[in-house]
Amino acid sequence: MNPAPLIALAPSTETRGAEFFDYSVSLSDAYLQAILGAGGMPWIIPCVDQPELVEEYVRRADGVFLTGGDDITPTLYRDSLSPKIQKTLSPTDVRRDLFELLLVNETFKQRKPLLAICRGLQIVNVALGGTLFSDLENEASPSIEHRRMDRKDSYVHNVLFEKDALIAQIFGKLEIDVNSSHHQAIAELAKPLQITGRSPDGIVESIELRTEDRALLPYFIGVQFHPERLVAKYPIFQELFQSFTAASALHRKQSL
Repeated sequence: MNPAPLIALAPSTETRGAEFFDYSVSLSDAYLQAILGAGGMPWIIPCVDQPELVEEYVRRADGVFLTGGDDITPTLYRDSLSPKIQKTLSPTDVRRDLFELLLVNETFKQRKPLLAICRGLQIVNVALGGTLFSDLENEASPSIEHRRMDRKDSYVHNVLFEKDALIAQIFGKLEIDVNSSHHQAIAELAKPLQITGRSPDGIVESIELRTEDRALLPYFIGVQFHPERLVAKYPIFQELFQSFTAASALHRKQSL
């Protein structure tokens, strides 16, 4: 019997955790259940900014999973913010940002399967040289309310996929309804990436590697929505996690 692929998950951070109120890491159980349901073995890795440790985490993992969470430190992708935009930001954590930048770079270096959700999609774009809208309402004027925290596990809007996109093949359709709980999004796309899905108002909802850059990773999909929160009601979203863990298992087999 083949062992389950080991999936390294990057957690969120808290300045005051539940135990002793010190700096802590945390992660919604929904991510873990999605990986377990797809036959993977989830592994929550520590948030550290030491390159040698990040290298070892990626080496031991069969796949890497970047999760959602708080806003990314804006100085990592733009020169300045107006006071108006600054007020819209949630607390940021430079330590987590630097850790995830290292994690993205190391994942590309070691060519491991990569799945990125919400903030994860954004940090991949930043790591590769792209930029973000720091606040959609003020900088992109979308016609859809994308920050529907009251509907985290329910449909908010649809997404239209490109016909040749891997994600369209996984879901078996070119249009799908999704949830939406973000106020930041991709602005300028990093060069190795291509947009494979948008909301009706044009906001980037899914990304993959360009055809000419697909050799950089054996598997990569980034989505702006939260499929892990939809799986219980809408089983079709489990297909994304099945695809990722299958790619991670195949990579493990080929690496032995």
